[in-house]
Amino acid sequence: MASTESGFPIEPVYGPGDLTGWDPEGKLGEPGAYPYTRGVYPTMYTGKPWTMRQYAGFGTAAESNGRYRQLIAGGGTGLSVAFDLPTQMGHDSDAPLAHGEVGKVGVAIDSVEDMRVLFDGIPLDRVSTSMTINAPAALLLLMYQLVAEEHGIDGGRLTGTVQNDVLKEYIARGTYIFPPGPSLRLTADTFRYCKAEIPRWNTISISGYHMAEAGASPAQEIAFTLADGIAYVRTALAAGMEVDEFAPRLSFFFVARTTLLEEVAKFRAARRIWARVMREEFGARNPKSLMLRFHTQTAGVQLTAQQPELNLVRVAVQALGAVLGGTQSLHTNSFDEAIALPTEKSARLALRTQQVLAYETDVPHTVDPFAGSYAVERMTDDVEEAALALMRRVEDLGGAVAAIEAGFQKGEIERNAYRIARETDDGERVVVGVNRFALEQEERYEPLRVDPQIEERQREALAALRADRDNGRVTSALDALREAAAGTANVLYPMKEALRARATVGEVCNALREVWGTYEPTDSTW
Repeated sequence: MASTESGFPIEPVYGPGDLTGWDPEGKLGEPGAYPYTRGVYPTMYTGKPWTMRQYAGFGTAAESNGRYRQLIAGGGTGLSVAFDLPTQMGHDSDAPLAHGEVGKVGVAIDSVEDMRVLFDGIPLDRVSTSMTINAPAALLLLMYQLVAEEHGIDGGRLTGTVQNDVLKEYIARGTYIFPPGPSLRLTADTFRYCKAEIPRWNTISISGYHMAEAGASPAQEIAFTLADGIAYVRTALAAGMEVDEFAPRLSFFFVARTTLLEEVAKFRAARRIWARVMREEFGARNPKSLMLRFHTQTAGVQLTAQQPELNLVRVAVQALGAVLGGTQSLHTNSFDEAIALPTEKSARLALRTQQVLAYETDVPHTVDPFAGSYAVERMTDDVEEAALALMRRVEDLGGAVAAIEAGFQKGEIERNAYRIARETDDGERVVVGVNRFALEQEERYEPLRVDPQIEERQREALAALRADRDNGRVTSALDALREAAAGTANVLYPMKEALRARATVGEVCNALREVWGTYEPTDSTW
């Protein structure tokens, strides 16, 4: 018998008997109403489509700016910034640890000077921007605000999302800097700062995507993501905030796999669980606090270097699953991403995939098209039950942070990843073009390559920056940041002044490292 990604059996036929008492607790409800199983808004896409947010960033700020302009000109309605690994880890491009990685998997941002170039000519008051950055998220958001202010745009007019989800870095991705305690303190400070200074900004995008890329099943993906969300809510409450002050600005980030039916069920189950947690555990009263709003990205881990054109089909199916599941915004991967950075043509094709779904199909014309489907409703219940069981195990360990320190989530994901790899190697799990229907000889494909001279140019720009700025002002600003970090004041205010004085990402993060230390992972006991 076939089974879902989470291991539930897929019955050949579903009927009323598979749903134990049809909707006895009002689980289904109406679109835009508690528990939001059918979508967070009453009309969903019938009024306007989801935000088509393409993830891009490579090489220098100038090169990435050119790609952003192309995406906007091509009909994109939101930007999503990819940063290189040194930036994600809080290192400058001239740091020894940055060597060989500058500009490789995203854009190199060393200071507010680079941020100015990155968004040159982009109307920041009319474009929604998402930034995929976690440990140093506050820094990049403040640089964005500084650039906007230079153009006369105040924080109240800025819209977008900063990922800012460091807990999943300890679980699945590894681009952490500080230990969990100070990292959560920085998250809470960001919540408070944005409430006062950038009120329309989504202050966190709690991410299951990277857990899925590491091998998590759909049930694990939503269980561990929502458990992290609970930890962030508790952190904000402990910092003295009221739940309805910050919860409406929480957002989530999930993957969309090719297993379309279970993915639709996963999104519906996640909304239902979160609404109940926020109302029953945290006493939220604002309906927006109960809504699980999320961005989706198609599954990069399912793209293949073999016969890469097949990825166009995979991405279309994955994107359809995200739309049928009720996503608020969507990034579609380019077909060549398993080989290298996307070319201009492949990035345009990825955007066109969304536009075909939005404007040529009838899917957006009705809300929650699978509502009442015996198969999808049963799968929704199955995913919900499995996710809740995992969330209870996290709670039994003392919550998300304690479970992370015990290696629980990481161990569970690694076991599932091993299962998937074994099934693929044995041929039980078919990957077209890899373990079945392969070609004897692959066609040659010329990928986009990053200029190796980028690192040297960034190093030269940093040297010029440090020679030109008021270094006494920088030193004073960094001292103020260290003092705030050692106390209880909100660190974002002195951090902003340091960045305004043209302190670099590495200098700001190093100042915090001196006070908070760095995280050293422990081996899983699971």
